[in-house]
Amino acid sequence: MEQASLIEYPCDFPIKIMGKAHQGFTQTTLAIVKYHAPDFDIATTAVKASRNGTYLSLTCTIRATSRTQLDALYQALSEHSMISVVL
Repeated sequence: MEQASLIEYPCDFPIKIMGKAHQGFTQTTLAIVKYHAPDFDIATTAVKASRNGTYLSLTCTIRATSRTQLDALYQALSEHSMISVVL
């Protein structure tokens, strides 16, 4: 039996994505998010570097339409080798 969601869809849903500051990290990450949330506005992404510049943190707020969409997005992000943490 599927558990009821505590989230009411559709809703704005922030996702924090962290990984090493390699060339292409931001573009690759944003492409994954855009694939799963086509109406995501890339210009609204907040990017923050770690103190030493070793890691990057991206906060992307998408318009989530379903739990299935969020699960697929989290799965795709978590499986990518450039991405260390997804919150």
